[in-house]
Amino acid sequence: MNEHFDTGSLLIIFITFVLFILALFIKGFTHDLLIEAGVFLVSVKLILTAYKHSVIAKKISKDLQDIKKMMAM
Repeated sequence: MNEHFDTGSLLIIFITFVLFILALFIKGFTHDLLIEAGVFLVSVKLILTAYKHSVIAKKISKDLQDIKKMMAM
C-alpha cells in the first residue's frame, strides 16, 4: 500500500484529520461541523481516487508489457 500512497498524501490525510478534530472541539456540534466533515471527506475521497488510479495504471502497464512480450515472440 505504501507504493501507492506517497508521503504527501499521508501528510494531507493526517493534517486534515487533526484540523477536523480541532474544529470539533473548538466549534462543538454545530452547523459548522458539517462543513468541516465535508472538507475532510472530500480530501479523503480525492486521495482514495488517486490511489485507485495508481492501481489501475500499474495494472494497465503490466498488461501492455505482457502484450508487448507476446508480440515479440
